[in-house]
Amino acid sequence: MRRHVAIVGNGAAAISALETFRLHDRHSRVTIVSGEPCTAYSRVLLPYFLRRTVPYAHLFIRDAAFYRNSGADLLLGSAVERVDVGARSLELADGRTLSFDRLLLAPGSSPVRPPIPGLEGPEIQHLWRLDEAGRLDRLFREGARAVVIGAGFVSLQAAWAARQRGLEVTVVELAERILPTVLDEPGAHILRECVLDSGVGLHTGAHTEGVVRDERGSLRVSVEGLPPLAADVVIVGTGVRPNDHLLAECVAPGQRGITVDDTMQTAVEGVYAAGDVARGPVVGGGPRTVHALWPTAVEQGKIAGANLAGARAVYPGSLSMNVTSMFGVTVASLGRFAAEEGDSVVRLGALPGLRYLQVVVRDGVPAGAVALGGARAAAALGYLRPFVRRQVPVADVEAVVTGEHVAGGITPGRTRGRAVLGSFAGGRALGRGLPGSPGS
Repeated sequence: MRRHVAIVGNGAAAISALETFRLHDRHSRVTIVSGEPCTAYSRVLLPYFLRRTVPYAHLFIRDAAFYRNSGADLLLGSAVERVDVGARSLELADGRTLSFDRLLLAPGSSPVRPPIPGLEGPEIQHLWRLDEAGRLDRLFREGARAVVIGAGFVSLQAAWAARQRGLEVTVVELAERILPTVLDEPGAHILRECVLDSGVGLHTGAHTEGVVRDERGSLRVSVEGLPPLAADVVIVGTGVRPNDHLLAECVAPGQRGITVDDTMQTAVEGVYAAGDVARGPVVGGGPRTVHALWPTAVEQGKIAGANLAGARAVYPGSLSMNVTSMFGVTVASLGRFAAEEGDSVVRLGALPGLRYLQVVVRDGVPAGAVALGGARAAAALGYLRPFVRRQVPVADVEAVVTGEHVAGGITPGRTRGRAVLGSFAGGRALGRGLPGSPGS
């Protein structure tokens, strides 16, 4: 049966869904609708572009020929204002409507702008979209002063890029430690020392009160308990939220993200969601959650794409994994790394290439881990990941994280370590966009 499938979004989940859909269905009409004016790019690579280690042209993971060859119509710069599930149609910002038989919502997420007075003007930016990275690139002048509000993954990547470009950088974080949702306290302490050693100012437990512009147009960032911070550029990185307003009836009260089942279908038949916008199953069961990560977007997109074509694919659940290198250290976390009552904790600090490694174990099964060090940190969690995903008991944690003991079907060795590190870039092969930062 020839259908019309609409896909809202043009990131990792959308592209993964399109590619998988075409493996099952070569004939149905597909339309991709995106509010951004360009073909798909890797959001994960934006900090590397700012650091001048990745050229602008290499940010793009698909070109116009890909969409033509995939038989997909492409509506760029066309934001979707509303989904009318009764009429099976999309209402676009320019007044057009687009009917569909089946729909995938993969519009990603948007940065949160905190209620801080004065966050307006061209010198105040997020680092989330391609156009924002372009504006920051022009603002990053050697000797300029940058204030970064927030100390999550994206914020610290932006701070590191600014420092690499010769800016004077100060980071202000409301929480008591940096990367509070990614690192445990000892890991955060190690990274904090690396940040300070790089020459970046860092204030945690600090409340940003506002941003003011003086009579000469210069910016001052007011932080409780600190002298005003002069700034030529302010980067706001205080989290993101799913673009779930398009299907608000499928968002649980008090939560964020469109709830989906293990086929990635929402409560509306024939309407699916994937990527940053989806609140889906997690490894090991438990409450559904939003994992705004590239690998999760790719995995969920594959399941949604297959089921849009009428397959019966089932998603086994997402597993959080973050890997990045900044301030001279590789930072990695996997699964549930904060110990709870009933857990046991294994700490290994004397392994080559590792400054810190903690593995949380419940009833002999690893639940998650944190690692910092050289490239070995990412490789160690890469070896551990299949044990966490498959809930395989581990008798010797050290043997696992060094690659001496592997889960069935996983080949140990240096190749595995390179794959994990390389996957952070979210390059042209979507399946390699594994652990890292923002999905879509």
